[in-house]
Amino acid sequence: MTITQPQAPSHQKVLLYPGEDGYFVVEVPSLPGCISQGKTRDEAITNIEEAIALYIEVLSDRGETIPDC
Repeated sequence: MTITQPQAPSHQKVLLYPGEDGYFVVEVPSLPGCISQGKTRDEAITNIEEAIALYIEVLSDRGETIPDC
């Protein structure tokens, strides 16, 4: 699954899987620690889109390299 970020011109591959608590968990392998969840698949995707945007914003603010994927 690939998610397009409005704030960044790149795509990030994500892993989406059911969590033990019944929520969907979504992780971004190329962004260590960038993990979110949601009650539904759509909610999890929406949440990870926000998490990716914030993660990239922090990297940018710190002057760090933003991974391509």
